[in-house]
Amino acid sequence: MLRIERSGNGQVLFTLSGRIEGEVQELQKLIASEKSGQQLIFNLRDVTLVNQDAVKFLAHCEEHGITLENCPLHIRTWIDKVRDRPRRRQT
Repeated sequence: MLRIERSGNGQVLFTLSGRIEGEVQELQKLIASEKSGQQLIFNLRDVTLVNQDAVKFLAHCEEHGITLENCPLHIRTWIDKVRDRPRRRQT
């Protein structure tokens, strides 16, 4: 289960707690609902478990300017591995 708290004051901070497994679409909707050009931050301090889809999503978010704060080391390591992995060519 994932808990999401939103706060904003010039920037939007989403504090995530729990597991990020099947909630990627919900998080994508939250991002899309925010004003364009607004600084978005995910505080991951209390995230305990992620799956591969969540890691790919977080890597994508970071590549597109969303800040990941307080990212647990095991999640950071996995994000970095996903980002550094060469992509397969589609033939």
